[in-house]
Amino acid sequence: MTSSDPNFSLFTYDGETICGVDEAGRGPLAGPVFAAAVILDPARPIAGLRDSKKLTAERRELLAGQIKANALAWAIAECSEAEIDTLNILQATMLAMRRAVEGLSILPTLALIDGNRCPQLSIRSEAIVKGDDKVQAISAASILAKTARDAALQLLHEQYPHYAFDQHKGYPTALHMERLRLHGVSPVHRKSYAPVRALLAIGAA
Repeated sequence: MTSSDPNFSLFTYDGETICGVDEAGRGPLAGPVFAAAVILDPARPIAGLRDSKKLTAERRELLAGQIKANALAWAIAECSEAEIDTLNILQATMLAMRRAVEGLSILPTLALIDGNRCPQLSIRSEAIVKGDDKVQAISAASILAKTARDAALQLLHEQYPHYAFDQHKGYPTALHMERLRLHGVSPVHRKSYAPVRALLAIGAA
């Protein structure tokens, strides 16, 4: 979708300052969950915004740079593996989203959240299912969250190269499961997730 699509909107209501919010990394077995919040500048449109999962890595990186350069405000936040294990992934995701919104240099009046749930915020919020492919500000947040998480997993790969985080980004692929069984659970794995928990139980038996 492009900005010319009538279903793909900036959601610039009169008198409102809109931020889009999205997350990346709910499904992986390792690494933090990330969230981003973006307030786009209607005077500086960015072509090609869409759901980050539908973009190549190279295109995401290019757009992330444009978003950071042209948006009125943006912020990226995360919740650690320990927070995920303590809170559960849903609550950790909501917390990361709240941190991202609170990190904006401009206070929005309305947060548009990708999905069907909203975090607890001091401003009004609205959940939009598949919002990352409907609302440009959410698409922008999707791209920033995804590129930030990918960069973090690249750093984890450098710390723990035998898990191949650079290839699977922590998702439960066949390669990741093979490496987990071979090398055991690392400090950055989410111990509350069933496949990791099962391996820990085997090791403790």
